[in-house]
Amino acid sequence: MPRICLYYPEHKITIDNLQNTRGLRLVMVTTKINEPQADQEKVEVNTQSQTVSSHIIFVHEGDIPPKGLIAVIPAYNEELVIGSVVLRTRQYVERVIVVDDGSADRTSEIAKMAGAEVIRLDANTGKAYALLLGLRYANNMGCTAAVMLDADGQHDPREIPRVAGLVMEGKADLVIGSRFLKKNNGIPKYRQVGQKTLDLFTNIGANSRVTDSQSGFRAISCKALQNLDFRSDGYNVESDMINHFSKLGLSIQEVPITVKYDVPHKHKKNPVFHGFGVLTQLVNLISYRRPLLLFGLPGFVFIVGGMVTEFWVFTVYYTGQDSFHYGLAIGSAFVVVTGMLLVVAGLILNTLVVIMKEPRH
Repeated sequence: MPRICLYYPEHKITIDNLQNTRGLRLVMVTTKINEPQADQEKVEVNTQSQTVSSHIIFVHEGDIPPKGLIAVIPAYNEELVIGSVVLRTRQYVERVIVVDDGSADRTSEIAKMAGAEVIRLDANTGKAYALLLGLRYANNMGCTAAVMLDADGQHDPREIPRVAGLVMEGKADLVIGSRFLKKNNGIPKYRQVGQKTLDLFTNIGANSRVTDSQSGFRAISCKALQNLDFRSDGYNVESDMINHFSKLGLSIQEVPITVKYDVPHKHKKNPVFHGFGVLTQLVNLISYRRPLLLFGLPGFVFIVGGMVTEFWVFTVYYTGQDSFHYGLAIGSAFVVVTGMLLVVAGLILNTLVVIMKEPRH
């Protein structure tokens, strides 16, 4: 792997006098960069027989934050941890953008002190608005890729190279950091049940196969940044992003990540209400994109189940095995009628979807 020499502007004259820089790539930096192990190696200056040890940092190419990679962090009342999150994130990206979503504490002030560019909103607008605003701002800055992570400290910035790697290499447009690709992930059981339910509905609506649709640790490409023309609200943004990019045919992949839940302000919103809110949005999406699946399939099951029950009721009665079950007969007839209505609704909605998708001349 190539060797790179990083130096600061005030040491340019010293660097220009070096004679043994063959095979090195000289890079001037203006901000503090994460210094790897064995960082301050001595370099002999052939002409003057002097040693420079305090101005030069030698690193491998993989230790330099990728040019054009910007982190976007939506934050709401995270003054306790936002400083450390920004500082640790800056080691792996070129710039950090924090979108303060109307915090009542010192989130903006501390984020700025840590070196982030802050977009301050006067009122709390929800995660979707704040995140999309930050991503569009990053796109206007000319970034080549953006990585998103939560401000509460659940995500480990050291995993940014893994999450953003496939995007930076041009192999994916959206990379999701999945908590479920690793065994013994430490996720509470109740969370796993809720997450898997939302994953199922997300995959049905988007025709995708993701294992962690609600993960906020993800990266998107320049192409994806230029196609953020979708609406979303609150915590629905993760699923809505998958649905939108899947519809556009963009490449979606996943990589394993770790998550810690022992952080301050674990839940901005009750997990139950959060889950039902996202689920409701997903059901609405499926009803629009795949109405035959949402209405037609349950309707067919209702029809078959009701007819089987009706057949059993009449068979038992005419063979003399038992008296006629009026309640069961009426109930099964109601189920059959309901199933027929669902199938008809699915067919009508599917026809409307097809008509809407036809090109207009």
